[in-house]
Amino acid sequence: MDNFQIETAQNVNIVQNVAGVGDRILAYLIDLLILIIYVVIVSVILAWTELSPDLSFLVIMTIGLPILLYHLLWEMFWNGQSPGKAVLKIRVVKLDGSKPAFSNYLLRWLLRIIDVSITSGALALVTILMNGRGQRLGDMAATTTVISEKKTISFSQTILADIPEDYQPLYPQVTIFTDLEIQTIKNVFTDAKYNGNHNVILKLSERLSNVMEVTYEGTPIQFVDRVIKDYNYYTQNM
Repeated sequence: MDNFQIETAQNVNIVQNVAGVGDRILAYLIDLLILIIYVVIVSVILAWTELSPDLSFLVIMTIGLPILLYHLLWEMFWNGQSPGKAVLKIRVVKLDGSKPAFSNYLLRWLLRIIDVSITSGALALVTILMNGRGQRLGDMAATTTVISEKKTISFSQTILADIPEDYQPLYPQVTIFTDLEIQTIKNVFTDAKYNGNHNVILKLSERLSNVMEVTYEGTPIQFVDRVIKDYNYYTQNM
């Protein structure tokens, strides 16, 4: 699985695990199967129903619109996931790890016509493989990507950022935490950043500073990120 590191406006480094091409293809096939089942069911129902020719437009809208808007609506209202993506545990996010806006989803969906429909997915496949950030053209235009949320195994794979060799920790007090506690802190921190919930990050930073009995400088998001990095540093060098 590839990954890439980005830096937010708060100077926080985040490592994103890019969804594999195989997972994205499988997710697409699952969504395609759902659409096929939908078309079959609706077609059978309509075949049993006697409709006048004047209602042909209604039939087209009934079958066509859900197919046309399938990916846009699912990703927009289900936090960046379609049913296929949910099964494979992958999600659409912005490059900084935050939740995309409607405009991002819309632009990504519009270019899907070129990426996937017209070229049968060939252009999307080539672009994803060459891009390095898991982006097809729609993602590049919308500044989004697709990440994997599959659980990793080792603690070192769950940290927010790689620790450079010359890294200098600030808080030796982080060693009072356990691996499980730091993992919980990281999960809360990551979710809060993704959802833009700064109040949660503020409360988390206050709780950490009280437990560690330290006074931090800078922003709450920088402090929590530093705590996680420091813990990673000390556990790697014990």
